[in-house]
Amino acid sequence: MWPEGIPESASVQAILDWQRRTMEMMYLDIAYALRANGQMTYDVNPRDYLTFFCLGNREKKLGGEYVPPQSPDDDTHYKRAQNKRRFMIYVHSKMMIVDDEYIIVGSANINQRSMDGGRDSEIAMGAYQPHYVLGSRGARGQIHSFRMSLWYEHMGMQLDKLFLQPQTLDCIRKVNAIAQKNWELYATEDTLYEDLPAHLLTYPLLVTNDGNVGELPAFPNFPDTRARVLGTQSQHLPAILTT
Repeated sequence: MWPEGIPESASVQAILDWQRRTMEMMYLDIAYALRANGQMTYDVNPRDYLTFFCLGNREKKLGGEYVPPQSPDDDTHYKRAQNKRRFMIYVHSKMMIVDDEYIIVGSANINQRSMDGGRDSEIAMGAYQPHYVLGSRGARGQIHSFRMSLWYEHMGMQLDKLFLQPQTLDCIRKVNAIAQKNWELYATEDTLYEDLPAHLLTYPLLVTNDGNVGELPAFPNFPDTRARVLGTQSQHLPAILTT
């Protein structure tokens, strides 16, 4: 949900601020394209064409669980998250699957440490199957199977025939609906008596039909924290350094 570090810290808040600006830039472009093609109607949202997700989990309390000898300090986001038994799932690897035909998986970040060539060691692999290319039925090779297995895991062991055509609006809205339901279960202050059914969560932002990005009225901050989801503009770095 947020980068490594303390979510309320100035550095993490600055990253989240630029993340919000980047998302809004993309959503405004999509809204512009929809208007230009006469497709902007009341029931069309830029999230139908670009969606951001995050991963999280909540677990019910079991009898006989191990109790560590020390506990987090009171009134900390760690303590509040522990009480609610929820946590974000941090994934370091980066992966892209294109049209169920091509896959690339790597470790590098887009920063100086990864791209310098003389600092961090990085690795990446790419693969495709030329005999399984997109046709009338869609690609059905091992990359397709891998993508389906990931969706099966992240969406709570659900299989839907819509998942076979991820480019369709019906599929996109189905996935968005699943992720939204998972977010509501993850973020509720109510006690859950079952584990969270799936890990895929909608990223907690409001996206208007015009492409503007704002905060959700009920969730200006990440759960269990006092950290703004939209971030805060840095008071230390002049804008000329990052624009």
